[in-house]
Formats: sequence, structure tokens, C-alpha cells
Amino acid sequence: MKLAALQMVSGMDLHENLAAARGLLEEAAAAGAELAVLPEYFCLLGARDTDKLAIQEPFGAGPIQDFLARAARELGLWIVGGTLPITAGGERVRNTALVFDPEGACVARYDKIHLFRFDNGSERFDEARVLERGSDPVLFTLTARDGRAWRVGLSVCYDLRFPELYRSYAAQGAELLLVPSAFTHTTGQAHWATLLRARAIENLAYVLAPAQGGLHANGRRTWGHSMLVDPWGTVLAEQAEGQACVLGALEAERLAQARRQLPALEHRLL
Repeated sequence: MKLAALQMVSGMDLHENLAAARGLLEEAAAAGAELAVLPEYFCLLGARDTDKLAIQEPFGAGPIQDFLARAARELGLWIVGGTLPITAGGERVRNTALVFDPEGACVARYDKIHLFRFDNGSERFDEARVLERGSDPVLFTLTARDGRAWRVGLSVCYDLRFPELYRSYAAQGAELLLVPSAFTHTTGQAHWATLLRARAIENLAYVLAPAQGGLHANGRRTWGHSMLVDPWGTVLAEQAEGQACVLGALEAERLAQARRQLPALEHRLL
């Protein structure tokens, strides 16, 4: 099954970001992809963390969700909307990834569980100021055009540092792990590729990680390096920076071979 990690350099204008996302989704569909995944905050990287509050939507209704449903239906794609702000109540929102099937139906919702906090003296981030954390891991089943059903685990960005989340997915039969992200340049340069390859290797699963990648209008620089990693930890496709459609393919036999030759998932004690 062909799939695409869509790398963006989202700015501060919602409509411009959606137009850029639509172009990438069309590129993925034209290339034969069945699944296309947008990065974290694909719809907006504002000047301030609180800017996302102005575009929040109740779950099930809103222009961003309508955009994703329409694109999935018109392009015949499975689409994961990397994240968008879903109303949580009060002065916080959920950082939510939504999955739409090729009919345009929303079939899964994942709210980011682990909220990023970082302070090295010059860069400071604290997502908990505007985000409410999620609590539940979420898997969904994607049936490809050839009839093969893939079990897919959802996560977002900072979740990548918590291997127990992905181990829980592996225990439930996950074969593909999605990690839409907006890693900072500092932390991405240090840890991004290592963490992605580790999650693939330890769970003998494919990992697809679409990212924000470049210098944004708000002055923030994200690491990029969207990639597809196979169950042996091999990077199959990667894009360093800039807007791009990063294409790759899942191979059921490659997955089975890796799990056959090294049956580590059968040996785990916990």
C-alpha cells in the first residue's frame, strides 16, 4: 500500500494553510497513495500559542473538519489531519488528530496525550498553557484497496518520547504507527531520527512521521525530516525541509519477514 507523509511549513493564515494542504493531498492522490497524513498544526502555526483558540472547532463540525472530509471524499484517500484544535471547554483545546476514510467519514479521533514542555534558556515551550491532554490511545483499521486490513496506531509529536504508548499499540496488533509532528529544530536535530527508528525497531512496525519543516512566518524553525521507517529501522523515504509529499509503501511480506526472523514481540514479558 502506497502512503504519503505530507511535510508543510504552515503559517499564520488558516486559508493559506488549507490551500497548501489541499495541493499536497492532490499530489499524494495523483501518485497513487491510499493514505496521506498531514503534520501537527497543519492548519495554523500562529504568532502565539493562544492563536489556535480562535480557530477551534467542536468535534464533528467546522471548516477544518469539513475541509478534511471533502478532500478525503473527492480524492478517494484515507486522510489523517495531523492536528487541529478541538474545543475542550474553558480556555484550553485538545490537540487532535482525526482520521477520515475515502467516503469522507471521520472514523477515529486521537487527542495528544503528552504535552511538550522545554526550556533551554533561549527557547521556551509549554503546551499545557493552552492544551488539555488526552488520555486514551487509539488504533483504527485501514482496509486497503487490495482488501488487506492494516492496524494503525495514532500519536502526535512529543508522544514519540514515551515508548510505553507504542508498546501498547504493538500489543494490540499495530503494524503502522503514525507520528504527525512539529518538532523544534533543536530537539529534532538531537533526537528525531533516533526516536522514530527506535519505535519502529522495538515494535517491529512501520512508522510514518509527517512533520513541519522550515522557518515559519512566526519566526519558529521546525526540524522537518518527514520520513517512513520500516520494521527493521531502515529509513525508506525522507525530506529534510520545505513543503513536500514524501511517498513510500507498506509491504505486508516485509513486515511478516521482520517479525518472523526476530520474534521479539512474542518474547516480551510485560
